[in-house]
Amino acid sequence: MQYARYVFSCIFEDDAILPPYKGSTLRGVFGRALKKVVCALKKQDCADCLLAARCIYPAIFETIPNPNVTDSRKRIVNHPHPYVIEPPEDAKTIFHRGDMLNFGILLFGKANEYLPYFIYAFDQMGQMGIGKRMDGNHATFFLQHVTVNEVLIYSKTDGKILQQSALPDISIKSQPLQNDEDLSIEITLSTPLRLKYQNNLKAELPFHILTRAMLRRASSLLEYYDGGEPALDYRGMVLRAEDVLVTQSTISWLDWRRYSNRQEQAMLMGGMIGSITYCGKLAEYLPLINFCEKVRVGKQTTFGLGKITARSVSHA
Repeated sequence: MQYARYVFSCIFEDDAILPPYKGSTLRGVFGRALKKVVCALKKQDCADCLLAARCIYPAIFETIPNPNVTDSRKRIVNHPHPYVIEPPEDAKTIFHRGDMLNFGILLFGKANEYLPYFIYAFDQMGQMGIGKRMDGNHATFFLQHVTVNEVLIYSKTDGKILQQSALPDISIKSQPLQNDEDLSIEITLSTPLRLKYQNNLKAELPFHILTRAMLRRASSLLEYYDGGEPALDYRGMVLRAEDVLVTQSTISWLDWRRYSNRQEQAMLMGGMIGSITYCGKLAEYLPLINFCEKVRVGKQTTFGLGKITARSVSHA
């Protein structure tokens, strides 16, 4: 699956007040700006639009049922969004004119071909403004430049997108089962992780629950954006994950609020943050963990939720 991480660097033209976690704010304004840029018929509902099948906006923002799924037991019913907004890691809320705002966007598969539209949408987003209204207006900004892998591909100075080198592919290769030694791995939840298991949001993270979520995320992305699900032993990996122990955990629940423009109301969101250490026969899970470190895991990944990082730790 083609994968790239683009960093957008913007400069405020006004003083601004943003929320501590900016993923929902960036995603919301980006959606409105992209629709403004690409929508030809100015329809409010994409489902009723004659051009929906060829339009970039629903391909990026709308969740479309998979026409090939007729069995309710299938894992992949709706297609996953091909992007992730990666907000700044700090909780800074007050910005002054001339301050810089850096954020990332991850693009998967064919969505990378739409980069010019995204750049133009973010440029329009700056003119629309962002954050809390001050003196009746949102704070405006301009898009200074965009980089990928620290290489400049766009700057406001020349207004052109430079030719990119070939994008890397990421995938998961099945690991042969072996009588490996026990390993210890620490997983850090850098942004809130929202997982639903047995129809409930969980505030605890046994390894089999994390494994289920990682398998769902990987299989859905690769099904839609890489031509097919990876050939993994899904049932076996979940069963074996139940034998993996939690040896240390600082996991806690964090609630935060976001405003939904679609529902026109504030919504309380929550997720797990902290670190957790697992010990067991983990070798076969390493490619899956590495994949999900890149693409996020869990619910509301488009806001930047579900960012995980992993590191090996020595046994006590």
